[in-house]
Amino acid sequence: MSNSRPEDRKNWGDNVFPGISIGREVDSLFDQFMDNIDLADNSRRAIENDLRKFVKWFVESNNEPMNIDRVTTRDVADFRDHLRRVQHQSVATVNRALVSVRRFFSWLYHKQHIKKNPANTVKELRSVELAPKGLDRTDVRKLLREVELREDIRANAIFHLFLYTGCRCGDLVALELSDVLIGERTGSVTFRQGKGGKQRSVPLPIQLRRALSDYLSCRPPVEFSHVVIGERGPLGERGIRAICDKYSAYIGIKIHPHLLRHTMAHQYLESNPGDLVGLAQILGHSNLNTTAQYTKKTAEDLGRTIGKLDY
Repeated sequence: MSNSRPEDRKNWGDNVFPGISIGREVDSLFDQFMDNIDLADNSRRAIENDLRKFVKWFVESNNEPMNIDRVTTRDVADFRDHLRRVQHQSVATVNRALVSVRRFFSWLYHKQHIKKNPANTVKELRSVELAPKGLDRTDVRKLLREVELREDIRANAIFHLFLYTGCRCGDLVALELSDVLIGERTGSVTFRQGKGGKQRSVPLPIQLRRALSDYLSCRPPVEFSHVVIGERGPLGERGIRAICDKYSAYIGIKIHPHLLRHTMAHQYLESNPGDLVGLAQILGHSNLNTTAQYTKKTAEDLGRTIGKLDY
């Protein structure tokens, strides 16, 4: 519960609703409401902010002072939609504000200050399932350019494997020399320990063939058959992630194996629109619904699209 004393909050309503036209009872009831909720200070401040936004919106939209018995279900629903459509606030932020308003009016109802709770039937927004985020071409170029400048042949091979095969970190760690076939004009890599024990073979484009050939030509002559070798033997997932973290620091962009897998999926569909079957084979998905997630818009795409709306 908040450590604030009741006397500290005596004029809280005046502080929360400065310059907003409110009925005489609103600030007093808000103060009582805040005195009766047992939440951490951050949660209490969030409720203050949410209710201030609602009251300000109510006064400006209806051109009348805020009175608790004048709030309708339509008001609450329109406030929710205003936050999302006009102010472009996130679904999580809008839903939090709605919960704050609902909590306040629920308290008013149970204390018999109002006859019904106008917020009770207003539903929260559903989160839209978005495509997994990947790097854009500029970021990929920045990463590969940094690797080249540092003459890091092993990292170059690792990042090319992620970016051109969409492999998982576990796929790469388990990859053995016998799984890689590189010819003059063609090549393939076989991932034998995919999810569910499924095996898949992925063709190697020329960029990846070159990166792998460069690395294999200077790979340490150790007894282990794994492709990627560290100082003490086969490089494990922790070592792969450490390389990602190192280059994250170099380029100022947080990267990790699954982000690179998502990047490959996005770029594949950009170059081959609608080819979910081909992408599913490459990624090792047994269900096309899993692959279909990459056909959804990203948050940035939706932001640009909705920003074009004008009423």
